[in-house]
Amino acid sequence: MSIITLTTDFGSLYPASMKGVILSIAPDTTIVDVTHSIPPTDIHAGALALYSVVKYYPPGTIHVAVIDPGVGTDRKAIAIRAGGQFLVGPDNGLLIPAANLLGDPEVYEISSDNIPDEVSSTFHGRDIFAPVAAQISKGIYLDDLGSKTDEYVGLDLSEYIIEKDFISAKVVYIDEFGNIVTNIPGAELTKAILQGTILSIAGRQMPFLRTYGEVSRGKMLSLIGSHGFFEISVNQGSASKLLRLNNGNDVKIGIISTK
Repeated sequence: MSIITLTTDFGSLYPASMKGVILSIAPDTTIVDVTHSIPPTDIHAGALALYSVVKYYPPGTIHVAVIDPGVGTDRKAIAIRAGGQFLVGPDNGLLIPAANLLGDPEVYEISSDNIPDEVSSTFHGRDIFAPVAAQISKGIYLDDLGSKTDEYVGLDLSEYIIEKDFISAKVVYIDEFGNIVTNIPGAELTKAILQGTILSIAGRQMPFLRTYGEVSRGKMLSLIGSHGFFEISVNQGSASKLLRLNNGNDVKIGIISTK
């Protein structure tokens, strides 16, 4: 029995069509919804969501991700084998951070021979990526889907700066609690600052701590989230609303004191 995960910005309606296509081709498939609430067309947020979950899935899992502002254009459709798993989606960088995390990615451009004649110009998730994932789950080789390529769109989540007295980062995801997830890997940040360090953003100070409950309700803090990235939070509140920050915003954080 194969596992296929779905990560999209489609909301609540459109994923059902993708699932129907997958189950029509591979009825024994287990389908897992990672999220369908990625902000519309936000490739960075989608890439982070996928990056955050792939390492927890068993070998053979197929990850379909569709955040696709270029749908209907001449952008390529790709399938990737990496670390014993597979990723399917548009060639816009969305899949690359997760593929690199899994290791040794091999990228294939899905050929037109494996794309149905009648394809919606606005719904490649249903008409291309879902059936390709189902075919992979049934054992088709990537070589039979297309040609291996070294020419694909990359995406680097690590465009950040950590200096002695400041941190510069990008907001890549706002979760349902209003936590602000940045693109700074926790492993890199903890080389520069320790727990208990006081940081500042937009004139507000916050400690760098281990977990939310270390501050009282309504107080701001920063920490390394379960996804492994630096996060700005408010205990039982919304940091996003407090600081008026959204996906894609640049943030500069001062380092006030270190321990």
